Amino acid sequence: MARKTAVLICPGRGTYNATELGYLGRHFPDAALLRRFDDLRRAGGQETLTALDGAARFSLALHARGDVASGLIYAASLGDALSLDPEGVEVVAVTGNSMGWYTALACAGAVTPENGFAIANTMGRLMQEALIGGQIVYPWMAEDWRPDPARKADLLALVAGIAARPGHVLTLSIDLGGLLVLAGNEAGLAAFETAVPPVQGRFPMRLSNHAAFHTALQAPVAERGRAALPESLFGRARLPLVDGRGHVWWPGCATPAELRAYTLGHQVVEPYDFTAAIRTAAREFAPDLFIITGPGTTLGGAVAQALILTGWRGIAAKADFQRQQAEQPFLISMGLPEQRGLVTAKDQRP
Repeated sequence: MARKTAVLICPGRGTYNATELGYLGRHFPDAALLRRFDDLRRAGGQETLTALDGAARFSLALHARGDVASGLIYAASLGDALSLDPEGVEVVAVTGNSMGWYTALACAGAVTPENGFAIANTMGRLMQEALIGGQIVYPWMAEDWRPDPARKADLLALVAGIAARPGHVLTLSIDLGGLLVLAGNEAGLAAFETAVPPVQGRFPMRLSNHAAFHTALQAPVAERGRAALPESLFGRARLPLVDGRGHVWWPGCATPAELRAYTLGHQVVEPYDFTAAIRTAAREFAPDLFIITGPGTTLGGAVAQALILTGWRGIAAKADFQRQQAEQPFLISMGLPEQRGLVTAKDQRP
């Protein structure tokens, strides 16, 4: 195919599940690099990625833990980025959702693969050790993905009202397309669950082994992260990075100290606006493709919804997106074998 420009999107927690077991064994393109990741885990007294990925069966209690999932997801995402066909795809910018920011740093060349792994693995371990609060997901778009801003405003007003109650902590964690990811303490989460009707057969949804990411509750974790992860791990990006505010870090314009301050500060304790990241990526870079690395395929809907909110190519609802995807796919999920082959090098195609 003719070379196409692409924004690369790295997923966050919750994307390595039972169907992803063995993903590294199937797809990771650099055996020596995977061994180095395993060595870093061994040095910290942790089970290797090779053993975890090669387990006989998936265990939610094990594989979804922050100190396990973060390393697996980082490696799977980075491996997919390394598998892209350079003759067919030109990555013009990189972004990610939540912990996917750590992977984005590596994909953009702001950190080495090993240093990026150290950051993702360390933050996952610190989150798991503290496990402060939790997360819940609830949609503000209907199943046809038509925006309903009044509904979103009502839900956020409900969140603010619950947060004002004594002993209740609840706030926006991630603005995720047509979904609100909320975080707080048990009292806040439970109050929200009882205040909203069940919808779409699965919401409100508690996220297992997830802390109150991207909230002030994570300040102790951010502090421990800064103590453990020095500025020397960071460098200067080779590609533009779009962060969780929708801000672009242009190559040569950000110092390692500034990247570290955001990564181990704002990114941990303030809401992550993934919708804004996709909006900026679409408008600033106008790519031919949006490529979501694996593992998993769950981020595709949120990206499509964010593009609807951006007004991308006149898409206004789910049916519009599906029609354009059928005619000429522009959103590529590498977790889907039939789409993976569209963007990977020939020797990486299934």
